[in-house]
Amino acid sequence: MTADSGPVDQPVDHPPGLPSALAETLRYGPFHRALHDAIAHRGLSLARLRAHLGQQGVQVGQSTLSYWQRGLRHPEVPRAIATVRALETVLRLPVDSLVTLVGNRPQPRLPRPAFTELANAWVNTVPLLAEFEAVPESARANADLEVLSVHDTVLIGVQREQRAITTRLVVRALRTGPDRYLAVHQGDEGSVIDNALVRPAEGCRQGRLRRQSASRGLAFELLFDRRLSEGEEHVFSFTVVDDTGGATPGHHRTFREPCRGYLVQLAFNRRALPARCTKQFRVDAGATPVDVEELVCGLGGVVSAFFTDVGPGMAGIGVEWS
Repeated sequence: MTADSGPVDQPVDHPPGLPSALAETLRYGPFHRALHDAIAHRGLSLARLRAHLGQQGVQVGQSTLSYWQRGLRHPEVPRAIATVRALETVLRLPVDSLVTLVGNRPQPRLPRPAFTELANAWVNTVPLLAEFEAVPESARANADLEVLSVHDTVLIGVQREQRAITTRLVVRALRTGPDRYLAVHQGDEGSVIDNALVRPAEGCRQGRLRRQSASRGLAFELLFDRRLSEGEEHVFSFTVVDDTGGATPGHHRTFREPCRGYLVQLAFNRRALPARCTKQFRVDAGATPVDVEELVCGLGGVVSAFFTDVGPGMAGIGVEWS
């Protein structure tokens, strides 16, 4: 019993209508636990919660709500205060009960990895990336670039194989100097990575390229036409042609840092349409997918998923075949 505890027969002081456990979490936090418990108490799915917030004039991504309630991200002060107040209204919580828990805690920053962009679940990269040691550290690690948005378009053939991935990125220079982007790709099971090709398009040209047959891995540089100035935004795109693998399980991208927007589209051959496609997010390659959402494959054979404020974690589309 703590020093300020009252007699055992004295009722606990908490807002009417709220269970004592939720009231206690609202009083002491942390924010993510209080939000999770409040959502559970109201019995709302994240999709319904987002819809209610929209009726309040507040637009927020479903993935953002998921990250907040799991403690993977924290509302930014002061930008997110209006959203948190709207959550209090929708969840029927006392005024300022969640806002107080947000406080002034800074957004946590995860250590930057060797790469900030990976296609599929990249594994065993160290031997391959060691061949890029001659590149200065900041360039080698993409440390001077912030990824603002990514758009992946995956072409899937009549044998259910992944044929090509076209990627368009928007990046911003965090300081003056970056002149390249390092990307990696891992082929599906059965892929002969020695046959894969990289085709640069707008805003870049190919630099060095390295392959690793055992892991079906490909690492390559995309060189810009100049060094970017601090704060400068740059758009570039490229295609990886890798069509020797078996039936694809889908496409997932790993984000080591938060990204504002990720659009992934799978374009199927009309003679080989999938049985099921799901939008998925997971915190790492070995985790169970969360925020799973059924997707509709349109008449043109294209299925799409969009993620806002995604990462860190793996986002993409899972494919099941009949």
